Parts: sequence; structure tokens; C-alpha cells
Amino acid sequence: MLQCPFDDDYDPTGAVTIRTRKFLTNRLLQRKQMVVDVLHPTRANVSKDELRDKLSAMYKAPKDQVIVFGFRTQFGGGKSTGFALIYDTKESLKLEPRYRLVRFGLAEKRPASGRKLRKERKNRAKKFRGTAKKAKSEAGKKK
Repeated sequence: MLQCPFDDDYDPTGAVTIRTRKFLTNRLLQRKQMVVDVLHPTRANVSKDELRDKLSAMYKAPKDQVIVFGFRTQFGGGKSTGFALIYDTKESLKLEPRYRLVRFGLAEKRPASGRKLRKERKNRAKKFRGTAKKAKSEAGKKK
């Protein structure tokens, strides 16, 4: 564990206060969304995993339906502000961008195809129009 040599207040297990504001129940997207203020005067920062734990306890929701992102620490430290989404159902998580689901282990990362392969497929598809173009690009993926 790294500790700042000139900072006597540093305590990695220190208390954390979480406040939410601009709370909105978004019925169309089946989620609650809010701005999250995290006060952590004795810590450098708070992990997203820990924030998800605390928010799921605060709002009585399963941890895997809580998504936190966009956290910025204020200059001088001690306070971070970010955004949280709490989905009503596991099914409504499909509205969340895939990269965020991968980040929290809720989805598998797609295997990346090579740059050259992508370019070749793109150039092969240029020779066709409409549905034939789609069929040819799908055939290229199966190879």
C-alpha cells in the first residue's frame, strides 16, 4: 500500500460519505439516475466497486443492477463527483452501453478481429449493394 510521506491524514480505510442529488426516476429506461457526491477526506479515492456496494445498500437494489461512471476528483482531493444508474430489472440492463457492462463483469468482451481482416471485409463489401452487401459481409465473418 502506497502512502504519501507528507500526508499524516491518509487512511485507506477511512470513512466515506455518499450523497446523491438530481435524483430522477426514468420510467422509459426503467432506471433511477442520479449525480453522486462522494466525500473521502482521508482517502485518495473510492473504488467503483465499493461505491456500487454502498449505493445498492442505500437503494435496496442488487449490486449487479447498479452502474457508476464518470467520476472526477475535485482539485485538492477529498471529494469526487460522478453519475449512477440503478436499473429496475436485470432485463433493462440491455439499454446500457456494452463497454460499461464489460467493465463491471456483466457481459463478455467480444473477441477483437484484426485491423487487416476488418479492412479486407470492408473492401470486399464495397463491391455489392443493399442486401447482397450485408450477406457478403456476414459470409466474411463466418470464415
